[in-house]
Amino acid sequence: MIAQKQITLGEIYADCQKILEEDKPAFLSLLEEHINLESYIPQTFWKHFYKTIGRDRKYALQGFMWALLIQKIFSIPTDTLLLNILVYSKLLREFCGFTKVPDASKITRFKQDFIEEIQSVFERLVDITEPICQELDAVKAEMTIFDTSGYEAYVTENNPKYFNRILQQMENWAKVKNLDKSFDPYKAAYSAMPSCASKNPEIKQQYLNGHFCYAYKFGTVTNGLGIIRHIDFYNQDFFKRHPEIVIEKKSDSPDEDKSVGDSRLLMPTLKEFFVAHPLIAPKTFLGDSAFDAIQIYKDLLTGDTFGIDALGEGKHFSKAYIPLNSRSKLENADYTINESGHPCCPHDSSLPMKPEGNTSHLRCKIPTFKFVCPKMKWLKCDDGKYRRRTLCENPCTSSLCGRMVYIYPEKDLRAFPGVIRDTPQWNDTYKIRATVEQTLNHFKNNLCIADRKTHNDKTIFADLLFAGITQLISVVLADKIHRSDCFRSLKKLIA
Repeated sequence: MIAQKQITLGEIYADCQKILEEDKPAFLSLLEEHINLESYIPQTFWKHFYKTIGRDRKYALQGFMWALLIQKIFSIPTDTLLLNILVYSKLLREFCGFTKVPDASKITRFKQDFIEEIQSVFERLVDITEPICQELDAVKAEMTIFDTSGYEAYVTENNPKYFNRILQQMENWAKVKNLDKSFDPYKAAYSAMPSCASKNPEIKQQYLNGHFCYAYKFGTVTNGLGIIRHIDFYNQDFFKRHPEIVIEKKSDSPDEDKSVGDSRLLMPTLKEFFVAHPLIAPKTFLGDSAFDAIQIYKDLLTGDTFGIDALGEGKHFSKAYIPLNSRSKLENADYTINESGHPCCPHDSSLPMKPEGNTSHLRCKIPTFKFVCPKMKWLKCDDGKYRRRTLCENPCTSSLCGRMVYIYPEKDLRAFPGVIRDTPQWNDTYKIRATVEQTLNHFKNNLCIADRKTHNDKTIFADLLFAGITQLISVVLADKIHRSDCFRSLKKLIA
């Protein structure tokens, strides 16, 4: 006979609690176990949020933070859909710490009222994840990649019919005036369109992803791993902080306007990045041809543009991977130089001299690049040693090894920005620049930055910061559970 056992109320409660815990999705359990969100929130954020307002807060600070992070993690496109999910999901509601779901206006006010504090959370996570990035790949972690993008605002001017109407007017005008084929109606339409949206002057006209649009512009700094390091939103507040940026009237070329605009935003953005993170000292910069300007090379590679490091020396990059702009050429009075910056044979400008690497070990201690005769080879001599010997039929010098050219990069940083162009090192390294494009695409599509129906710049900036915080939370969680394949996105863990 089986002995009967009296079950107490406490045992029943414990069994139910165990069932609920085991039924919780594994992903939420991982977040609860490994992510201490409260430790990432600065004390100033707590004080500002819970300051005396005459009544108690119904919704906790970490509740708002978790809800907006869950929105990004699960790719929930709108605040309304997020709140509906919280209403019908008791599990997510309890995870966020909500006993009652806030309305949409409270979510919006939270983003707008605490934008500076949200940015401080993002900056703290950047510092926390820096050692993790160094451990993942020290070389790529020391890279800095800058790029700009735009958020297409929900305004009338972004309706395709708006541009098509102006384009049709330009084409009709060209027919009436009997203009030849050199007239470009697209450029004319671009010039005729207003420079900003009627809804908000902060929404500027841009040429984004191959089409005209009215958008807010923002810039991102990532490392070579594609991990976000800095976000700047180019609104009126940014330009007030940087009066040195001169905004000129747009031309009739959208590509030219974008290049000029990006080049002016580079240095102010990098300066803000280094001020926010004085202990981060990357050595390699990667950017597109929009930054191919002599002054930019000087600012990036020399002096103390970004402050002073721990050793009392000026902070700057040692290498800058920037392709040459097709609209300008390299010139040098001492020797013929090709489009890649390589000196050429004095008798045949189609023959570039061969690079022999960096010779900074010379007595002068000045970084130097060495180029040798294009027809030079290492041959075995009578004494059994291998020496340079030129095989040129019409040598330009009496030296047996042929002509040699020593390049001092500090004299021409544009031609030699700390590295020789069009070498395997250059080509392999520059490919890494694509990671910033992948990060921007991840932010816009997977983290639902695109297609947000709002006009407020603070709301959009807050969404960008939460996208960055979400990616950095991914880095922290992937490190703690030893899943390096998930450091850029948590989708694999959710699946």
